[in-house]
Amino acid sequence: MLIGQGIDAHRFAPHRRLILGGIEVPHPLGLEAHSDGDVVLHALCDALLGAAGLGDIGHHFPDSDDAFKDIDSRVLLRRVVQALAERDLRVHNADLTVVAQAPKLAAYIDAMRECIAADLDLPGARVNIKATTSERMGFTGRGEGIAAFAVVLLDDSEAAIAL
Repeated sequence: MLIGQGIDAHRFAPHRRLILGGIEVPHPLGLEAHSDGDVVLHALCDALLGAAGLGDIGHHFPDSDDAFKDIDSRVLLRRVVQALAERDLRVHNADLTVVAQAPKLAAYIDAMRECIAADLDLPGARVNIKATTSERMGFTGRGEGIAAFAVVLLDDSEAAIAL
């Protein structure tokens, strides 16, 4: 088993859609980023890449490359999952936390879970998503942006076979 963790944060920006966990969440502001700014999927990608010892999202999908301009982060997640599969690694589970003062996310958690579980090829019960505020402290508490944290567990198929 391999464990990885990822963190991402983006500031709010006008004239952008708010995409979190692969779904659009109604909000007057989106997140500033080279891609669609999905902090949840970016943290997840970093956790997956970290567990596999493959660096980070910026290494694989640099913001200096126009090919990734405004790209759907689900595309990036699927590419990461494919890179894991090529190394005989499979996602066992994922636990994600979104930190946002606004918008309230409870109504969107199930849709995020379904979306992420589909991209990870997992049953929904193996993807956990929590949303919290920072009690008006820090940049998230002041409503300046959103942060996300991810922890994943990978199965190393080769190691399991070798045992």
